Amino acid sequence: MNPSQNRCTICPRHCRVNRMEENGFCQTEQGIVLSSALVHYGEEPVFSENSGVGNFFFTSCNLSCVYCQNYQISQERNGTIISEHALIEQMFAFQNDNCGCIGLVSPSHQAPWIRSAVKKAKNQGLKIPIIYNSAAYDDMDQLKAWEGLVDIYLPDIRYADDRIAHRYSNATNYVNISREALLEMYRQVGPVRWDSQGKRVLSGVWVRHLILPNGLAGSWETLCFLALELSPDVGLSIMSQYNPLYLAHQFPELFRCITRKEYNEVVDMAASLGFSNVLTQDLTSVHCGVPNFRQSDTPFQWDV
Repeated sequence: MNPSQNRCTICPRHCRVNRMEENGFCQTEQGIVLSSALVHYGEEPVFSENSGVGNFFFTSCNLSCVYCQNYQISQERNGTIISEHALIEQMFAFQNDNCGCIGLVSPSHQAPWIRSAVKKAKNQGLKIPIIYNSAAYDDMDQLKAWEGLVDIYLPDIRYADDRIAHRYSNATNYVNISREALLEMYRQVGPVRWDSQGKRVLSGVWVRHLILPNGLAGSWETLCFLALELSPDVGLSIMSQYNPLYLAHQFPELFRCITRKEYNEVVDMAASLGFSNVLTQDLTSVHCGVPNFRQSDTPFQWDV
């Protein structure tokens, strides 16, 4: 936010609206708007082993992916305004529940208010690692302001072609913005650092890459960027769980799940580029795990 003009430049869209009076692309007012806060056991096990991640699912998004599995909160914007104090209290509740990490899910468009809460919580004694989980469509100044507060960056890298990014996520200049964001994340926290037993990630960049049908994710180009411009020692989750939800039925090229051949090709790409920290998924994951955020207390029923 530009305090001198009160015009929003929090994300790369730079809508420049006064969020106290009107809404920009994300349709979110000023402050913290939360859809759900819960202990989630469906994240990568390297972040929590069996203790779960204390996730905050923030309302809305600065992308509008036509296939979003979280569309109930990202596009329908189901959520509630909460105070900074309430957010901090829940962070300590997650820590007291022995969660492996605290996850900030889709924080980009609410970054200043969330960051203020994290900073105060850490000053009050919060110790467990903070995960920043965005679609990498992040403003550079906002990312730099997170330095020292975020332990693990968990970006979802969607595309390697701006035309595809615009068609399916209404994103402009996604490739450059996301790659510059990745470089800044890596500058701050570096490659993956493990605990003494080599089971839990303590810090570093861990990238999620969702495989889309018909090669639309641009996987080879993305993996080459990660390996050559960051490091093959970053973490990599190769995700098979694409499901043609929300508006995907309007795009014939997206209206199917991926094939085993499509998925295995990307796994082979990662191996050929020398990635050392790779998590894969079974293709059956597409048939489960779709959250229902209309049940804000238990959107992930298989967790409870």
